[in-house]
Amino acid sequence: MIEPGRERRRIAHALNAAYADGLLSQDTLVRRLDHLLRARLIDPRRLVGDLYLRGSGSVHTRLADRVRTTIAAVRGLVWSRDERWVLLALDWTGGQESLLLGRHAECDVVLSDPSVSRRHARLFFRDGSWFLQDLGSTNGTVINGVSIGRCELRPGDRLIIGNERLEID
Repeated sequence: MIEPGRERRRIAHALNAAYADGLLSQDTLVRRLDHLLRARLIDPRRLVGDLYLRGSGSVHTRLADRVRTTIAAVRGLVWSRDERWVLLALDWTGGQESLLLGRHAECDVVLSDPSVSRRHARLFFRDGSWFLQDLGSTNGTVINGVSIGRCELRPGDRLIIGNERLEID
């Protein structure tokens, strides 16, 4: 079983490595770490995707070594272009009891894709676990390739709501 928050820790490690290698300024590091720790929806490409591009045209061996080190630190965080997964950061301590996912502005997690219903699904925390319940959405909810009505979530689960792709963290 994947432990909660693993992907966020990997992203933080990659950002710290990039900062140590001089690829990120302190301000950029702070801004990205702040987003990583505060946001509920986290797009790894926004935070570490550009680290692959930095220094790629450089002829300096030292910089190339730093880039290789940073790439090694972020390996596995960036998916192929046609498979874009966004992390859904959940509080596994029970600090929050429920979340509403949907397109409506009053939802706790707002997903803007038109294929998402206004009130698509509800997540609730019970007995140390998160559960997801589809709220009769038009396009349904899929977890790890299986269409569901209600199920328990685990870190690493891949959730498709309409055309939105979320990975539970």
